Amino acid sequence: MRTSKVATVVAAASVCVALLTGCGGDSGDEGEPFEGQSADDIAAKAVEATRQAKSMHVKGDTRLEDGSTVTIDVSVDQEKNCQGTIGAGETRADVRHTDAALYLRGDEQYWQTALKQQPDAARKMAPKLRDKWVKMPADDASTAGVCDKQGFVAAMDEDKSERRGMKRGSTTEVNGEEALELTKDASGGEKLTLHVATEGEPYILKTTTEGGKNPGSVTFGEYGETVNPEQPPAGETVDMKELAGEQQT
Repeated sequence: MRTSKVATVVAAASVCVALLTGCGGDSGDEGEPFEGQSADDIAAKAVEATRQAKSMHVKGDTRLEDGSTVTIDVSVDQEKNCQGTIGAGETRADVRHTDAALYLRGDEQYWQTALKQQPDAARKMAPKLRDKWVKMPADDASTAGVCDKQGFVAAMDEDKSERRGMKRGSTTEVNGEEALELTKDASGGEKLTLHVATEGEPYILKTTTEGGKNPGSVTFGEYGETVNPEQPPAGETVDMKELAGEQQT
């Protein structure tokens, strides 16, 4: 339920996002949003609404335990169509997922960072990859989960102990939309906050983790809007799998 929940899955691809949910907690007070509903009920409805949404925009950042920061700013739908930017530290890359293929476009520094576990490959390949749309292999573990909206939602339920004991907080605004805060003080010293839309569908609008090893914040919006990324031009595209094969010959 922390904002870093998916970081370990997609950090190599510089993507980090997660959702919060709650179980238990106190009951709603009369006259307030979600009148008579517990934090458990509200969070469960928020998670389900977010799961059912056809698309959404995700923007945020999380600090990893090694001190680096991963960022995400993408629009994604249930069919994994997606476009936006991802980053690690000072590096950034454009991302598109269309026709069942994932493409990344970063500068040379981005690829040096992404390939740092393979220094020889980084030295040879990074100059050839810079500013190109790089088609990533379908079985590449480092990019598994990128642009997977439903995977993001599913990741929140991995540890059910994190889903207990949230409490209703105050009403606030997230990007101009009214939201109810659900909060929890976690065992690691973090303060976890989930913002749920009070009007229309009870979508998750924001999650934050304050303190601890992985502080961060992620906002969600533009629910239901069309995500229609363009296929990168063939002349600007490099196939990572083919290029890697060439380097080995």
